Amino acid sequence: MTAGIAALLTLAAAAPAPGQSTVDQQAQRPAEGAQPAAMGGVNTGAPHAAVFDAEHRPITAGGFVKSGPVIFEDIAESAGLAKWHHTMGTPEKTFILETVGSGVGLIDYDNDGWMDIYLVNGATYDSLNGKATPPHAALFHNNHDGTFTDVTAKAGVANDRWGFGVAIADYDNDGWPDIYVSNYGKNRLYHNNHDGTFSDVAEKAGVALGNWSTGATWGDYDGDGKLDLFVPGYVHYDLAEPPAQGSKAVSYQFCQFRGVKVMCGPRGLKGEGDHLFHNNGDGTFTDVSDATGTSDKSGYYGLASLFIDVNNDGKVDLLVADDSTPNYLYLNNGKGGFDDASFASGYALNEGGRETASMGIAAGDISHNGRIDLFNTTFSDDYKPLYRNDGDANFTDISYQMGIAESTVPFLGWGTAFFDYDNDGWLDLMEANGHVYPQADGLPWGTSWAQRPLLFHNVAGKLELVPAVEGTGLARLGVGRGLAFGDLFNDGKIDVVINNMDGTPTLLRNVDKNSNHWLELKLVGGAKSPRDAVGAAVYVKANGFTQRADVVSGGSFASTSDPRLHFGLGAATSVDSVEVHWPGGAVEKILVPGVDGIYTVVEGSGKGVPAAKAVTR
Repeated sequence: MTAGIAALLTLAAAAPAPGQSTVDQQAQRPAEGAQPAAMGGVNTGAPHAAVFDAEHRPITAGGFVKSGPVIFEDIAESAGLAKWHHTMGTPEKTFILETVGSGVGLIDYDNDGWMDIYLVNGATYDSLNGKATPPHAALFHNNHDGTFTDVTAKAGVANDRWGFGVAIADYDNDGWPDIYVSNYGKNRLYHNNHDGTFSDVAEKAGVALGNWSTGATWGDYDGDGKLDLFVPGYVHYDLAEPPAQGSKAVSYQFCQFRGVKVMCGPRGLKGEGDHLFHNNGDGTFTDVSDATGTSDKSGYYGLASLFIDVNNDGKVDLLVADDSTPNYLYLNNGKGGFDDASFASGYALNEGGRETASMGIAAGDISHNGRIDLFNTTFSDDYKPLYRNDGDANFTDISYQMGIAESTVPFLGWGTAFFDYDNDGWLDLMEANGHVYPQADGLPWGTSWAQRPLLFHNVAGKLELVPAVEGTGLARLGVGRGLAFGDLFNDGKIDVVINNMDGTPTLLRNVDKNSNHWLELKLVGGAKSPRDAVGAAVYVKANGFTQRADVVSGGSFASTSDPRLHFGLGAATSVDSVEVHWPGGAVEKILVPGVDGIYTVVEGSGKGVPAAKAVTR
C-alpha cells in the first residue's frame, strides 16, 4: 500500500493494540479457521474491520490524495456517452436479478480502424411485462475526434431484454465482428451485415438458450478454424416465484449479511448450467457441453469465462469465475474435450483453501516468463486472489506476497484486466468496483454502494497501488460492473470503459505523461485459423525481455476488450523480434517496419503493415 493512501486510513473499530498501527490492524488476515459471517449471502470471507479515510468516508468512496500522478480523466460526458443510462430493476435491489449489472464491449463494427463501444443494459419488471419501454443497450460509433454517436437504432442492436454480458468475435469468418449478448431470458447473436446493421440470428443458430446467462467467451477449442461459444449460467431464476426472504424459494439464512436483511442468494438458490456450443461452420451451433465435460453438473454460479491457453500447449483452455463456489479450470485435452483441473491446478480456491465470490477474470503475463497469470475479483470483506502460473497449469495464490491483498479487501470487485497503461513494458492491473447491497451506505461496514476503481502499477514485477487523485478518473465513484480496455483514440495509450449499474458509463481517457514507445498489432488469421485470430499468442522481444499478449474474446466481467494487441516498449525505439503463435498451429516470425504505430499482420505474410493500408484475405 502506498504511503499516500496509508496516511489517510483510520479504523472505525476499537483502537489498535499497543504497538499495532491502524493500517496494520486493517491488513490482518481473518483469524485462522474463521467462518464467513454470512454463510447464506454472497460473501465468502470473514468480516474485516472497517476502513475510513481522514474525512470519515469509507475507503471505497474516499482515500483520495490532493496531488500525484494523473493517469485517467473521465471524459464520458464530453465524449457523448453520458447521454445513455443503465437501468436494472428497482433501486431497492430486493432480488438478486437486480444486482449483477452488465458488461461492455469494444468493437470495430464498421471496420474503419477505430474501436466503437457497445454497452449492455438491464431491464425493469414493467418492461418485461410489456407495461413500460425497455431500457436499451447502446452502440456508440467512434467519430475519430474524441466523441461518439449513438447508432443503436440504425444498427438494430438495442437488445430490449434483461442484459448481462457481451462477447464479440467474428464467428463466421467473414471479416466482420459479431455480437453475442447474454440475458435473463433468451440471448441474442447479432450477425454483422457489413452495412452498419446487425441481424439477430440466435434462434436459427441454436444459441438463444433461456433463463439466466452471464459472461460468455469465444474460442476455437477443437482447432478447426471456427470459433466456438461458451456461455456460463448463473442462477436458475423464476420470475413467478422470486427468491424472497421467507418464501419457498429460499430459507432465511441465505438472505442476510452481517445480520442485516438483504436480497437472497446466490447461495441457497439453484444454479443454472453452463453451455459449450460447437460451431458447425454453416451458421449453426451444436451444444456439446455434456460431451466435453463443461456442463457444470455441480450447479455453480458462473459469472465470467475466458478461453485462453494457460499451459502453453497451443490449445485454448477454459476458465470460469464462479460466485460463492469453486472456480473452474478446464484443460483442453486435444481430443475434442476438456479435463477438469480446477482443484488440481490451484485455481478453484484461494490461498486458504476457500472458495471465493468470483466476479471477473484478468489474464496476462505479468512477470515476462511467457506464462499466463490470473486475477479474480471477489466480494467485499475478501481479498482478491492473484494466481501466479508456475507452469504446467499449476497456480499459486500470491496476493499477500505481492502486497495487493489488503488494499482490495473493502472493495467489491467486478470487471478487471491486465494492461500496460504507461507503456513501460509491464502489465498493470485494474478493477472496477461497486456493491450489491444499497444498505451498505447506511451501515458502518467500511464499504459503500458506489465505489472507485483500483489501479495497480507493475514495477518490474511488483504491483503497487496507484493513489486516486481528487477530481481525476481514479476518484470517479460508480456502481462499477463491466470493464473493457483498448486504444480508443489510436494514440498508443490504453483507455478504459466501465459500465456502471443504474448510472452513466465511465470513459477513462489515458492522460499519463510519459515518453515511452509502443506497438499495436491487429491479427488476421489464415485458412486454418479463425479470421479474427482469437486464440493467437504473440511474443514481442524488446528492452531485454519478452512480452506475451493473447487475442481473446470475453473475460473481465461479462465484457470484451480491444482485440488489437498492445505492447509498451519503454525507451526502445525498435523491437528485436515478433513471433506469432497462430490458433491453427503455425508459428511465424514477423517483421514490423517501426514502432509507435498500429500494424496489421496477416497470417503467412511474415510482416506487419500499417493498418490503414493492410490487405486482408
